[in-house]
Amino acid sequence: MADGVDFSITGLESLLGKLDAVSDDLRRRGGRAALRRAGNVIVEKAKENASRLDDPGTGRSIAANVTQRWNGRLFRRTGNLGFRIGVQHGAVLKNHPDLSENAPTPHWRLIEFGTEKMRAQPFMRPAAETSINEVVNTFADEYEKGLDRAIKRARKKGVPP
Repeated sequence: MADGVDFSITGLESLLGKLDAVSDDLRRRGGRAALRRAGNVIVEKAKENASRLDDPGTGRSIAANVTQRWNGRLFRRTGNLGFRIGVQHGAVLKNHPDLSENAPTPHWRLIEFGTEKMRAQPFMRPAAETSINEVVNTFADEYEKGLDRAIKRARKKGVPP
């Protein structure tokens, strides 16, 4: 099972003040968009790291399969917003004759975690670890912009935010 990552953010008084001024629905809408943009930072770094490991001799590309997906299960269970970042076709360990760029790349796990005969060459975890500050800053900036737009739209309609 994957390790969880917890953050404590301080110094965002303007953002926290705006959160109090808007409804729960507007918070979630802006939060989801901001979270997606922040997740894109990790996705791009993971793609960059994976492209260094991809074998150009084969048609398969791990970097082409790195993606971000909405975590609907987490949202339904807890109400928390979340995205999953990973490699598509990740659990498939079969032989695939397809050699196109977006073909399944089941060997990504062997590269990321290593085997008893091959050392690990992680590309996903370093992408997340090296971009934490950029992700938090992107999220805060985008969320604040989204809240500003939501408050402006609510005032224009004459409805309390």
